[in-house]
Amino acid sequence: MRKVICEIRHLFVSEKHNFFGHHGEAPGDAPLIEVGRVECVAGLGIKGDRFFGYKKAYKGQITFFEEEIYEDLCALLNVHDRGPEAFRRNVLTRGVHLENLIGSEFSLQGVRFLAREECRPCYWMDQAFAPGAEVALKGRGGLQAEIVKDGELCVG
Repeated sequence: MRKVICEIRHLFVSEKHNFFGHHGEAPGDAPLIEVGRVECVAGLGIKGDRFFGYKKAYKGQITFFEEEIYEDLCALLNVHDRGPEAFRRNVLTRGVHLENLIGSEFSLQGVRFLAREECRPCYWMDQAFAPGAEVALKGRGGLQAEIVKDGELCVG
């Protein structure tokens, strides 16, 4: 198991899906709420989030995204009016290359995760962030993980 040293810059939850399950329909309008801490429950997800208890061993119980990639996309696509919540990931990190964790178990602030796979960007990203976002995010869309050991994540 790897102990990850990085900064958690933002934490987000949403009670409802805006894109997941909306193929062929208009996106939802549920806000992604920024919080100071989240409760991670092994095998279930983040309390209060749309994927909590979704299904057993779900690979996206929690999602991570790098602040550095968000900043790069803002510069690349000349976007100055969208925050990182546009990507609808739960945890915005700084100082860790998330793709290097795929396939491994890691801990962050005492919570254990199994890094399952990249959060593959979809066509909704062009609408949620900016045209070109889906292509620009390929290979760096974030990380989907299962929660292995309960705990709390806090910003900072």
